[in-house]
Amino acid sequence: MTTAILSALPEEQGSLMHALHHPERIERAGRRFWRGELYGQPVVLALSGIGKVAAATTATLLAERFAVTRMVFTGVAGGLGDSVQVGDVVVAQDYLQHDMDASPLFARWELPGYGLARMPCDTALTTALFAAASAYLAMGGAGFEPKNAAVTRGHAARAHRGLIVSGDRFVCTSAESAALRQALAAAGHAVLAVEMEGASVAQVCHDYGLPFAAVRTISDRADDSAHVDFPHFVTHVASRYSDGIVHELLRLL
Repeated sequence: MTTAILSALPEEQGSLMHALHHPERIERAGRRFWRGELYGQPVVLALSGIGKVAAATTATLLAERFAVTRMVFTGVAGGLGDSVQVGDVVVAQDYLQHDMDASPLFARWELPGYGLARMPCDTALTTALFAAASAYLAMGGAGFEPKNAAVTRGHAARAHRGLIVSGDRFVCTSAESAALRQALAAAGHAVLAVEMEGASVAQVCHDYGLPFAAVRTISDRADDSAHVDFPHFVTHVASRYSDGIVHELLRLL
């Protein structure tokens, strides 16, 4: 089985590229894909780009041109759940597109033609990914970053599992994140994190019948300081998380 490992940004993919054995670079639709072996498993590494359309295009190429048998997304997200802190990890149980609104023809957030708002991730792959994330965080100093005060306040990094939402907007104000959280909660959607790609990849995988799982490291609280916290975290922390968690996942598969 060949596992596709996607990230939106190069920093989020960490040192996975350097660890790839027998790398083969392939270019399609303006994207670079790297096929090879990682920790004894056949993989294809790909950068999805930022946003739902870019991510959906990349996922479709992986399904059509590379015949991958499962997809895993690794990257960062803004924390929305009260218990989710910077340095924590959220493994998606399901996804919702928070900017999908075809009302009044369909209920808000419902995906037309699917009859649902929340797209579930694969249970078995998600369980393995959560175990991998938990194992990585159990290692001493996994989340420590001396130059990021938000990660060094004595908070022990935790793994969470639940709803992640995606949309074509970088949520970066306290008012916007609070409004988004409250609107979703009022409809029975307890959200943990927000990002810009995962829901579209989940939909593509659903269409192709491919198992999909995603893990997001919390880089900020999707508040007024998000634009300050994000660049440093992605460069100095997210790459380490991605490498460690993917290593543990491939060992378990």
